[in-house]
Formats: sequence, structure tokens, C-alpha cells
Amino acid sequence: MSSIKLMKTAKTGYIVISALFCLLGIMLIAIPEFSVSVLAAVFGIMLILFGIFKIIGYFSRDLFRLAFQYDLALGLLLIVLGIITILKTDNVMAFISIVLGIYVLADSLLKIQIALDAKVFGIRKWWAILVSAIAAGIIGCLLIIRPYEGADILVILSGFSLLLEGILNLVTVLTAVKIIRKKAPERADEVIIDIS
Repeated sequence: MSSIKLMKTAKTGYIVISALFCLLGIMLIAIPEFSVSVLAAVFGIMLILFGIFKIIGYFSRDLFRLAFQYDLALGLLLIVLGIITILKTDNVMAFISIVLGIYVLADSLLKIQIALDAKVFGIRKWWAILVSAIAAGIIGCLLIIRPYEGADILVILSGFSLLLEGILNLVTVLTAVKIIRKKAPERADEVIIDIS
């Protein structure tokens, strides 16, 4: 598969999975009594799919090489966490919140570095990545330390975390991933940049 196809596949996968994270987050905020077993299965599958798209993104070559630079390790981690989430049957919600919190915190810290690199590259909306990363990181910390009691609060906080993680990934992929598409050039150095 060509690098352009890999990038388009990774970018499309990022957008779709991030939008699904947002939808699942909104659903958990609106319906905190949502079935935990269904949530575990859906969340686990989404983690596995997102891990696959992250690995694809890592092996692609976008123009700035920012958004996908840490995605091999994160992709493998997501696949493993997704499988464990699907297979784990006891105390699932507490496990999901810790998995989600660790992933969101780690991803937000890496995205802060991506935002600062994007500023150096001259990407005008680098600050959107930074703000989204900080907000997601705060919620990730809260999920890990859980300074509260009650399953409903845990589900709502997980919903906010998924929503912010989805927004963070959407902002990152839409601002920092640039696809270079080569056509049969009239000049040896002619390149078309497709930012779609």
C-alpha cells in the first residue's frame, strides 16, 4: 500500500474513531446508567480499531510527521488494552476508568509536545491542540485518582474523558496531518499538498 493511501486510511480512521469517542462520551454523560458490559465490549473494540489506525498512521509519511510520531507504541498499547477490556469481567467500570485515564493522560502529554512542535513548524492552530490536550489531561488525571464515590459519577467522568479525547484527536489530525500527493510531475520537484 502506498504511503498516500496509508495516510488517508490513518487520517480517515482517526476522524471516524474520534467522532465515535465523542458520541460514546456524550451518551455516557446523558445516560450514566448505560450497561457496563455493553460499554466494555464497545470500548474494547474501539480501542483495538484505534490502535490499528494509529499503527497505520505511524508507518505513513505525512508532511510534518507530527501527529503520528508516537503512534506505534500507543497503537500497540491500545490493542492490548482493548483486548483486556473485552475479556475482563469483574469490576469492569473501575478497570475501564483506570485504562481510559492512563491512556488519556499519556496521549494528552504527548499531544502537548506535538502542539509545541507544531508551533515551531508554523502551524497556526497549534494552540488548539495544546488547549485540548491540557483539558483532556486534567480529566485523565481525575479518572486515575478518582476523588469521588459512586458509579454514576465514574461513568459521567468517563464520558467527559472520551468526549475530550475525541476532540483532542480530531483537532490534532485536522491541524497537524498534511498529505503530500505526488502526481506525474512536469517538473521533478512538483508536489501537490492535499489538506483534506
